[in-house]
Amino acid sequence: MRTDSQALTGDRNLPSTVTIEYPRRASWVLRVAHPLSYAVLRMGMNALVGLAWRGIPVGDVRIFHLSNLLDPLLAPLVPIRGTRVRRVEFPRFRAEWVWQRGTFDPGVNTDAAILYFHGGGLVACGLNSHRRLVSRIAKASATPVFQVDYRQLPKAHVTETIDDCVEAYEHLLAQGFPAERVIVAGDSAGGGLAFRLALAARERGLPIPGGIVGIAPWANYDSTLRYAHPNDPLDPMLGARALDTPAQFGLLRDGRLDPAWSAVNHDFAGMPPVLLQVGSTEVLLADSHQLADRCEQAGVPCRMQVWDRAIHVFQAGADILPDARQAIGVIGEFIRERLADSTTQQSRPSAA
Repeated sequence: MRTDSQALTGDRNLPSTVTIEYPRRASWVLRVAHPLSYAVLRMGMNALVGLAWRGIPVGDVRIFHLSNLLDPLLAPLVPIRGTRVRRVEFPRFRAEWVWQRGTFDPGVNTDAAILYFHGGGLVACGLNSHRRLVSRIAKASATPVFQVDYRQLPKAHVTETIDDCVEAYEHLLAQGFPAERVIVAGDSAGGGLAFRLALAARERGLPIPGGIVGIAPWANYDSTLRYAHPNDPLDPMLGARALDTPAQFGLLRDGRLDPAWSAVNHDFAGMPPVLLQVGSTEVLLADSHQLADRCEQAGVPCRMQVWDRAIHVFQAGADILPDARQAIGVIGEFIRERLADSTTQQSRPSAA
């Protein structure tokens, strides 16, 4: 594994808080899957996005109704063996506990939890689509996962989505989970929400969670940098225009995007340690670099892993990708280390 550690801000006289890792060469399975994904998923996505932009006025949220139908169709995606699931209903959204048999029941033991936000561009996916991935993370970390089915476009703006994320976090705190033993995680749009949750907690006077895991996070709703990024034509699944579609059709207010909605436009002072995982040819590599920059500027420890030729949220393909299984193992290791650190800090005697 190749590792780089340097001050991203350009001042090499300062010790860096960011480590960039290149864990491995892509497995042969991933090397085969990458061009296939480009031919099928990327080309298909380009066609759908092109039709939307040509046929529907910008700002018309009706284009997202079909996307909302995806998650019910994915109910057959079962979690891995030994998984237990318990639904939790909220007034405006729903969530579920996912944990492994042999791990403590989160309804009885409030020692630690992972708060997980699924991806889907703020328009698609949900509990069904991500239950198998989440169950793998629960097993790798030996920690129950609280997966949130937050409201999405067109029914809710991202500001309301963030409110749902905060409500879920407050629920865990009210149940007795210590903030420093709650790790916030998410993929793609959910990865961006994981950072926004931690920032919102700081802004609203709530205790900060113990760590953040971002899987190819979509953390900047302004696609300007992504359009100019060299990975835009290379990404095997998503181009800058695909990511710009939810922003232009669903997020604009008075014709503009508020920079405050995007995690990358905030000061990260006081944020907990961060783990980022992203593919080397992903257009969202731009967002991970921006997040790492913010961590660097605020002195926040950040471990950023760039996986060779990894497809967007490749961790979901752990059934066939050895790269994905290894990446999930790293996520589990990071979470266990964060929880161990919080235990050490709690047991340390206070100064007289």
